[in-house]
Amino acid sequence: MSTPLTSRLRRPAVAAVALGAALAFAAPVAPAHAAPSSPAAPAAVWAAGTRAYLVITAPGDTTAARTAVTANGGSVFASYDAIGVVVAHSASAGFATALRAVAGVQQVGATRTSDVPADAYDPALPANPAQSATTLTESTRWDMSQIKADQAWAVTTGSASVKVGVLDTGVDDQHQDLAPNFDAADSVSCAYGKPDTRTGAWRDVDTHGTHVAGTIAAAKNGKGVVGVAPGVRIASVRVAEPGNSFFYAENTICGFVWAGDHGFKVTNNSYYTDPWQFNCPNDLDQAAIIEGVKRAQAYAEGKGSLQVAAAGNANYDLANKTTDTSSPNDSTPVTRTITNACIDIPTELPGVVTVSAMGRGNVKASYSNYGTGVIDVAAPGGDGADGVYSTLPGGKYGNKNGTSMASPHVTGVAALMVSADPTLTPADLRARLASQATDTACPADSRCTGTTGNNGFFGEGQVDALKAVGATPPPGKYFENLTDVAIPDNTTVESPLTVSGVSGNAPATLKVGVDIKHTYRGDLVVSLVAPDGTVYLLEDFPDSDGTDNVLKTYTVNASAEAAAGTWKLRVRDLATQDTGRIDAWSLTF
Repeated sequence: MSTPLTSRLRRPAVAAVALGAALAFAAPVAPAHAAPSSPAAPAAVWAAGTRAYLVITAPGDTTAARTAVTANGGSVFASYDAIGVVVAHSASAGFATALRAVAGVQQVGATRTSDVPADAYDPALPANPAQSATTLTESTRWDMSQIKADQAWAVTTGSASVKVGVLDTGVDDQHQDLAPNFDAADSVSCAYGKPDTRTGAWRDVDTHGTHVAGTIAAAKNGKGVVGVAPGVRIASVRVAEPGNSFFYAENTICGFVWAGDHGFKVTNNSYYTDPWQFNCPNDLDQAAIIEGVKRAQAYAEGKGSLQVAAAGNANYDLANKTTDTSSPNDSTPVTRTITNACIDIPTELPGVVTVSAMGRGNVKASYSNYGTGVIDVAAPGGDGADGVYSTLPGGKYGNKNGTSMASPHVTGVAALMVSADPTLTPADLRARLASQATDTACPADSRCTGTTGNNGFFGEGQVDALKAVGATPPPGKYFENLTDVAIPDNTTVESPLTVSGVSGNAPATLKVGVDIKHTYRGDLVVSLVAPDGTVYLLEDFPDSDGTDNVLKTYTVNASAEAAAGTWKLRVRDLATQDTGRIDAWSLTF
């Protein structure tokens, strides 16, 4: 797809920031039979007109199906015996029709409407980007505080025995915030549909996968950013092909089987399976895609792996499908009439947790897909200027918006859950993600149907990392105000916060979390006002400080003040031309 809003990479906007910039599956199943790890000895020679097919047969032994492939003008590129799927290549226009007539072959479907690239037979390794050291220090970001991940870290940052698979465009394993948690032994490229375990084959051919990986598990090391589950291990499964970042069905199948065989407790899937945004069971090709990927996901789940997926960025009602205007995206898209029988893969497969995106606060992100009975939970994905800040290749950092960014928040929360209780099954994780999510009511929008507890915009609600690890905020100890307060030029404004349930005086280490959006913070003086009117200066920024925004946590000795009462954050703007707003602030006693 050409437009960001409907990109198969579930993101509508990118604002990359270079380093140092102003912001800066039950019983054991036989291992799937796969092609050798090295692509150096191809089963066939590439020829123009070569297309890829899924040949579906009974699980357990694909010998007869593989024989039929070669007997009918094709070659076997990869095969997965445990799920009865063969990835075949052929340049014969009659290949699929011929195979469908073979006894024992259940389904055959082309996975592309364009040729298999020559690179499939001798893949080039992705670039290994030069790394830049960062001067950025960790701070509490709005997306993390919105799901209470920053509070959950006091309970657990996740276990190194928990492996999370990032099925995406690849991951920069040498990034300073990812290297401490990266699992090279279980990383792989599944581009073109078979495992390539050469060192570095898993690296990023875009920036998307590295950003997703950081949201899940960037290390808590004082540098850059912190992921939702900064103590777990992450493995890269590159599903995207280079040059176009297409995620074909055979690639996804390879990724899910790999996840099952390598013990991934959770996988993140921020994409849809190309070239069809929606795969319809009345189409023979698309029916085979549905069956093949569904078997692979079921295999992974049977080995104990939960799949989490992004809902998509077309502001589309997945519960009321009518048209698809962007498929196939690897040749010439056409407008076609569809029904709810047509599904987004892997997002709408059974067992997959489908995630919609929220902006800052309890709002649906403007671009996020939705749908009653389709969305399971919601999480921050960013919207407009409030992006999700995470890792980028080469030691860099930047903002992106999209359901691609929401899904890894849920993946991270699931990883924290299984870290706290390793006995949890995928079914347990799905249930807990639902039960521990924060109910989020529909806004005044007729498209949102359902109840406060479960609706088409937010499903069961926004995930809560603190509840996920079996904890709740200490009663009366943490308070926050998420209401925006505008900061005009040459004006003093205040945002109130009422504290109750806390006896005695405030501590000598009162934490004041401040999130101010402003285009020139040198204009600002920021203070905390106690209930009795005492003013505690937090910061008077130098007039020359042209940096945008204030995102800091201050420590105040407020031991002389009674804790209960109405506290205020006071912000003075002492100049003209630049304005902003108090986005949020908090007190931790």
